[in-house]
Amino acid sequence: MNIILLAISAAFVNNVVLCQFMGICPFLGVSKKISTAAGMGGAVIFVMTIASTVAALIYNFILVPLNLTYLNTIVFILVIAALVQFVEMFLKKAVPALYQALGVFLPLITTNCAVLGVTLTNVQKDYNIGESIVNGIFTAVGFAVAIIILAGIREKIEKNDVPESFKGAPIVLISAGLMAIAFMGLSGLIR
Repeated sequence: MNIILLAISAAFVNNVVLCQFMGICPFLGVSKKISTAAGMGGAVIFVMTIASTVAALIYNFILVPLNLTYLNTIVFILVIAALVQFVEMFLKKAVPALYQALGVFLPLITTNCAVLGVTLTNVQKDYNIGESIVNGIFTAVGFAVAIIILAGIREKIEKNDVPESFKGAPIVLISAGLMAIAFMGLSGLIR
């Protein structure tokens, strides 16, 4: 039951983008088309899941026994950077269209504070390896859900008549703010 609550909490109640405000750069930058947003969501799911797993293993089996826990941030950054390089190489070979569509935002997953944030949250909340993996997967799923919803909203907005002063970034930020309010309405579900 705790794992189910952790999953729901990570994906929806404490959504990394809309409630914790981490990962805003790719959230706003890659959410112009649903296909691109879904690709970015998939890449983040992969990177965040593997990063949470590897970071939990390194933390529990190397850093804690050697009393080097003060190095966790540096180690986690290196793990994330290596994983993003792997994803970038894979997409360049296997899905070149998605690689081109993501452009500069793919390497920015390395500096996406949401990925680092989930690994540090796992340590701060003293999650075991299984809980760390679940938290990583569902935090990433929450990111993907949020970015895909915003992409859908942005595609609809382009077909509508928006006042001149709201065109572009203002209407996107208003939409993101309304999404955040909606997701924060779920905060009473889990304590």
